[in-house]
Amino acid sequence: MEAKEGVNSHSANEITCKAAVAWGPGQPLSIQQIRVQPPQKLEVRIKILFTSICHTDLNAWQGLNESQRVYPRILGHEASGVVESVGEGVDDIKEGDHVLTIFNGECGECTYCKSKTTNLCAKFRVDPLQSVMRNDGKTRFLTQDEKPIYHFLNTSTFSEYTVMDSACVVKINPKAPLNTMTLLSCCLSTGIGSVINTANIHQGSTVAVFGLGAVGLAVILGAKTRGASTIIGIDINDDKRIKGQKLGMTNFINPSELKTSVHEKIRDMTEGGVDFSFECAGNLDVLREAFLSTHDGWGLTVVLGIHPTPRMLPLHPMELFDGRTITGSVFGGCKGKTQLPLFVDQFMNMEDLKLEEFITHELPFNKIDQAFELLIHGKSLRCLLHF
Repeated sequence: MEAKEGVNSHSANEITCKAAVAWGPGQPLSIQQIRVQPPQKLEVRIKILFTSICHTDLNAWQGLNESQRVYPRILGHEASGVVESVGEGVDDIKEGDHVLTIFNGECGECTYCKSKTTNLCAKFRVDPLQSVMRNDGKTRFLTQDEKPIYHFLNTSTFSEYTVMDSACVVKINPKAPLNTMTLLSCCLSTGIGSVINTANIHQGSTVAVFGLGAVGLAVILGAKTRGASTIIGIDINDDKRIKGQKLGMTNFINPSELKTSVHEKIRDMTEGGVDFSFECAGNLDVLREAFLSTHDGWGLTVVLGIHPTPRMLPLHPMELFDGRTITGSVFGGCKGKTQLPLFVDQFMNMEDLKLEEFITHELPFNKIDQAFELLIHGKSLRCLLHF
């Protein structure tokens, strides 16, 4: 698709295309023809070229959180593509631009976006309960018989075309390879961003990463690029050892092979604990181990895992008086529209970054159920789907 220099395309046409529709918790996704409405004011319609699946999509498909069950729905949030058309008032993106989708938007105008201490946005922050467009409370997806199909995480990328608020669309360098840059839409930005923005890891830091899925491995990669001296990966899957080592992990612990607790083992290895720990498993018992693995006086634990359980934090307030701190990180603290284009340009010039290591499988979009099965059984980090 050729970009029209300086011209925005205001399309009034409906598009019929292929999408994977979730009709109920755990039900096989239905590959079917849907109708995609044109973008309205400050909206963008995108032709998705690549999309992938992470555990957030898996949890939503399984319906683990009953309050978030809305059907029929188009899931998916990690994707790249080309702008097909834009709505009224969109002036930073035009037809033909290469873009990434982001679930945590940046309007650039609210008090949150103008703040240097948060990457949340008053209007377009990540919200799993949001299932319609904010302009008019309606969907831009319809079944062939005109029934609404609901949106997901500001994105809905399991469709050949999607409509999004422009605040959630990031224009990137057209020379960047969209297949690998797709991962900046979620896992890479979350992992690497948390290292840079949230923890601000420095040269010589010691780090422990709990859970070596795609986000955890992105933390390892980020820690390596920041000069961490010790990077300990923790996972019950021994297969993650080799992948972690390729990306910069210096030590590996399989908790099932220990006769002691993980945090005690890490304290023994690091003279009292690591400077930074990252919880990427979405498990409260793991979170407590991550917290206790940090050094008293200054240790910081960053929570990246999604926790569907109603259980509360496994900490006593008095434990914080030992000087350990804990914080969460959404999208790695990245302001998407501001920071992601810079990441893309930097990554293009870093030949040893090994982003291809995150893509363990590639499949055509109509085999999306197979991609879910790979993730469920722990056989894939990221399975890239292409149209």
